[in-house]
Amino acid sequence: KIFQAVVSCIGGDGTIYIIPKSFETALNKLMAEIQNTFKGLGLLIPYCWKKGEACVVRGSDTVWYRAKIVEVSGSTLQVQYIDRGYIESIPQCHLYPTTFYTGIPPFCIPCQLYKTLPIGNFWQQEAVEYLQELLKNEEVEIHVKELPDNPWGKLSISLYCGGMSLSSFMAYQRYCVAEDCQDIQKLGEFEGDLLPSYLLQPLPVPGETFPVTVTHLVSPKEVYICLDSSENLTKCSATERSASCDSESLRKALKWCNKIVKTLPHLTDFKKELPCLAEYVDGLWYRAKLLSITQLVPVQILVQFVDYGTYLVAPTSRLRHIPCHLLKYPVQAVRVLLAGFRPASDDKNMERIPYSPEWSLKALWTMVDCVEGKRLSASILTVSPEVTISLYGDDKNLVHLKLIEMGLAELDQ
Repeated sequence: KIFQAVVSCIGGDGTIYIIPKSFETALNKLMAEIQNTFKGLGLLIPYCWKKGEACVVRGSDTVWYRAKIVEVSGSTLQVQYIDRGYIESIPQCHLYPTTFYTGIPPFCIPCQLYKTLPIGNFWQQEAVEYLQELLKNEEVEIHVKELPDNPWGKLSISLYCGGMSLSSFMAYQRYCVAEDCQDIQKLGEFEGDLLPSYLLQPLPVPGETFPVTVTHLVSPKEVYICLDSSENLTKCSATERSASCDSESLRKALKWCNKIVKTLPHLTDFKKELPCLAEYVDGLWYRAKLLSITQLVPVQILVQFVDYGTYLVAPTSRLRHIPCHLLKYPVQAVRVLLAGFRPASDDKNMERIPYSPEWSLKALWTMVDCVEGKRLSASILTVSPEVTISLYGDDKNLVHLKLIEMGLAELDQ
């Protein structure tokens, strides 16, 4: 069985506690009922607690949770939050014994990685802390491999985060030995002379109108667009729905890669068009490709972020090898030319775009105002030799009409 879940806790012995996404509604309903039933402080009178006894615990967030007594030690009790998995030492005044809700099974499931042997036969503290850092509160994909021998045992699973096997990754980090490491190559460097490349985004058929966002402008006429199917998937074409699914899967994969980016090797090869991960000015890492070396001492590389179209000159310290599984997602940004207009022959504005001097800077900034943050739609006119589109604003008018009104462009039939 395969299902989505959220990792609620990593136990001190490396046990992974998960809450299936399908359980969330029922768990939230139970939590709301518990809050209505128990109010105020815990039990303030003396009470003889027993190991394994059911109780409710008032957490540090002042919320009541189901729990059970794990160990009794004077005035402090060790309890396990049965719907979360984690164990905590709690003063007796924050607990309340109860037989309520004991007929409802725990919502979290204890798991172990299938056919994965920790180094030294148990998970070292460093490995447990690393698992906590990587997984806590993350949404993951669970593949059930073996059921436990008893109902309270651990479920044997393969866990995937961002499309990558956790067992393979931990084996790559030398925390364990995993029998099934088929995708360990996803973290490796590219080998051989074959230059890897990104997949291109499939486009809607010419003549079909589809929603887009503009992610980067090179000039008023040359822009990068992304298919935007976020508003209403039921009305979207198959191409747009596929793009939306790819975009969400890519987002999760990149989120995971940002967590493990320090484990990825720095680039040592600087071939043109080579895919890589590059750090943007916001401190996050995105998919990119190398364009050229702009400076030798120190080395500076011009890269393009393939899912946005934007460019950056970066030192080699901000470039890393890209895991191979990130190449399976098509590039999100598509370079297009806008049809129907050309630079105004009588544009007297002296400030020009340095790399495209036929256009004034005022025309560029006016176009930015027309498309930035707007709900746009497009229709493809031609796909060869360049993808050429008509681009419409949220008022359904062609976006370039504003430039023509201001004398910054003229109609091009």
